[in-house]
Amino acid sequence: MSVKSSAHDHMNPFNQSISRRGALQKAACGFGSLALAGLCADPARAANLLAGKSTHHPPRAKRIIFLFMQGGPSHVDTFDYKPALYENDGKELRFDDARTIAKTGKSGTSELVMKPMWKYRQYGESGRWASDLFRETAKHSDDLTFIHSMHSEGVAHGPATLFLHCGSTSFIRPSLGSWVSYGLGTENENLPGFVSLAPITSSGGTRNFGSAFLPAAHQGTAIGKAGKFDKKETIRNLRNADLSKNEQLRQLEFLNNLNTEQLKSGNQDSELESLIGSYELAWRMQNNAPSVLDLSKETPGTLAMYGIGEKETDDFGRQCLMARRLCENGVRFVQVTSGAAGGANNWDQHSKLPQHEPQAKAVDKPIAGLLQDLKQRGLLEDTIVWWSGEFGRAPYVQNPNKKKVPGRDHNAYGFTTWLAGGGLKSGLAYGATDEFGHKAVEGKVHMHDLHATLLHLLGLDHERLTYRYAGRDFRLTDVHGKIVHDILA
Repeated sequence: MSVKSSAHDHMNPFNQSISRRGALQKAACGFGSLALAGLCADPARAANLLAGKSTHHPPRAKRIIFLFMQGGPSHVDTFDYKPALYENDGKELRFDDARTIAKTGKSGTSELVMKPMWKYRQYGESGRWASDLFRETAKHSDDLTFIHSMHSEGVAHGPATLFLHCGSTSFIRPSLGSWVSYGLGTENENLPGFVSLAPITSSGGTRNFGSAFLPAAHQGTAIGKAGKFDKKETIRNLRNADLSKNEQLRQLEFLNNLNTEQLKSGNQDSELESLIGSYELAWRMQNNAPSVLDLSKETPGTLAMYGIGEKETDDFGRQCLMARRLCENGVRFVQVTSGAAGGANNWDQHSKLPQHEPQAKAVDKPIAGLLQDLKQRGLLEDTIVWWSGEFGRAPYVQNPNKKKVPGRDHNAYGFTTWLAGGGLKSGLAYGATDEFGHKAVEGKVHMHDLHATLLHLLGLDHERLTYRYAGRDFRLTDVHGKIVHDILA
């Protein structure tokens, strides 16, 4: 089966029978509210859009867990060790980038170099460097693939975050998770193919897990909100407090009977047929998703591994554990978000860089627990774990004469991301920034290249995974992107 498709020509709802549609929607309100609006946005194709599809080439992995560090963690304070920052700490040196030009109107302004605020150490047989911010994650360095030469587009959070998720800084484009769902279909017909845990509401908001012009069945299902992940977090409208399961099942049977009678009349109506299919999907999710999302089924040892029950790590630990449960039950793409917009609640520290410490403490143990749990269950062999912010931070102090507490500005010219899992060379440090960590200079990897590589690992050719819309074929990587073969096992 090809994963290339042409856009569906939507039928005009004003040409349909309002009374029939109204009756169906009212009768189905008990179980149809769950993701129904999205599924029915392209109703004539909703029934089979999530069916499993063949890949372009043999896949190395089946799914992705994306650990999104919202706000942009400082790569020079976490995983990109630069001795020159220590040697030149406090010196004024010239740095040329768009942020300084925008602020001063001058190219190559002098900035005050600032060394890392945390000590670096080497870990594992691979000897990979990591700061004390990520001591627990660093213990798994021999399973990680570090890319130190990332560069992206967009120097502000909004454009850069959209580019990270959708491959575009401004245009409405489908998110990576939606492309994965569209290209692969689902492994489990009872669950969504794409889930976003605690998604942010700023910097693109729902567009970061939206399907744009792809069929709406491929949009992400949001659970929780950024900065807060409740102990009993679940999919919205998953339960109907007014009707019992038997009553809801009777509604579903009633709708199927109406559909059968309609088809018997010889009046084929693909929109009606798909609408009923979407109701059935919602019914299956309602009866299967709660058990998958129930973390109480886990052992005390597993909960402790993720830091669940500890004040600092409980929130992110629950997200990571839920991501594992979703993946082992067939969800293709799960996004886990660290940080809410604003101030000390994310990685965006222009004037309070020490805030990186509690931010890292909240995620370090859960991430290490996720890696350990996936590995001991054999899931890391065909699961990709991807850690990244939308960009890194600059190697110099921001506003040194105006701020009592130092911080760093945005830096999209060179930063670090890491991957783990299926099809990747473990314990590898690929590419490099310059001696100060300012710009990628060796083995440069653009975000389009990383997207192309992730799709490749899933068995999808980024140049062939297209969708025809508005008269042209669109793809995640636009007309760009090269697979980074050197990081592949």
